[in-house]
Formats: sequence, structure tokens, C-alpha cells
Amino acid sequence: MKLVLGSGSPRRKELLAQIGVVADDIRPPDIDETPLKAELPRPYCARMAREKAMAVTAAPDEIVLCADTTVALGRRILGKPEDAAEAERFLRQLSGRRHRVITAVTVRKGEQLWQRDVVTAVKMKRLSDAEIAGYIATNDWQGKAGGYGIQGPAGALIPWIEGSFTAVVGLPLAETAGLLQAAGYPLWRVS
Repeated sequence: MKLVLGSGSPRRKELLAQIGVVADDIRPPDIDETPLKAELPRPYCARMAREKAMAVTAAPDEIVLCADTTVALGRRILGKPEDAAEAERFLRQLSGRRHRVITAVTVRKGEQLWQRDVVTAVKMKRLSDAEIAGYIATNDWQGKAGGYGIQGPAGALIPWIEGSFTAVVGLPLAETAGLLQAAGYPLWRVS
């Protein structure tokens, strides 16, 4: 049974390896990730994961795994910043506040879908101008929802989370393992 990871994220690949899962192929989908008018963060994130899974070309017996991570500040969706100026804007908005990180996971085999989403509350400390400039200079914000990655230098900016750390990184491992098992993917192989 082949597993196709529908993501180019090195973080998702690394997280899967933590539970002994290595994708047989990596096929990042190319979809429009623009939120719909007035779309709320959680339904948006679930829709993105589902659309990604449906966009990956796969044989009927291949299992496709896709995910989407969204940072939500109230009803606002903070996606991947287009440039350093937008990353700085996101950090200023998140500074000293709690926000939610939503990661939705979709597993597809043939036409059957299994989906879960995980919401984690995250508190970012109040950031000084020097901390924001220093973090932006690392370029770690690139390609990351909300303009930061908790597993890198920004970990020093996050004093508290409530929920799944791996979901904030980009793939909630407990839920992902359950979805893969539901689709018939054998975890915990014993030689």
C-alpha cells in the first residue's frame, strides 16, 4: 500500500518520520488558497485540506495525506506572508495576544475521505521592535502561516500553548495516525 504525501513541507515529512511513516511519493497539489468572502478560519482550513487531497492525482489503492495550517486572530486568517513587511505586520498583530492555530488533515483513498481538524491556542509574548526585526532577519517566517514557525527561532516568542504542539508545527500526529489507520495504512509494523 503506497502513501502519497500531498505536501512539499519538509516539516510534515519530518513529523511523519517521528511515527515511523515515510511517504512513498511526494506530490504537492497546486490549488488556489484564497479564502472565500467572509469565510471563517476553521471551515477555510478544512476546505483547503480537502481540496488539496482531491487535487492530488493518485491510483485507487494509494492513500493520499494532505494538511493545511492556518493562523486565526479572531475571525481573521493570517496566511503565509508574501514578504518581510507582511510578516512584520502579522507579528505586530500577534504580539502580546492569544491566537488559534488550526491544522486540518485529510486522508483520501479512492473517493473516500477521512478528515480531522485540531485547534490549538497559542500565546505570543509582547514583542519589542528589536525582537521583531531580529526574527524577520532570520527568514524563518517564509512559507509559514502567521509569519512564524514555533519549532524554530520563534519558539522563544511563544511562552504558552494549549493543545497540540505538532499541530502548530503543521501536522497533528495523534489525529494523523488515527486517520491513516482508518484508511487501512499499517502503522506500528513489527518485523
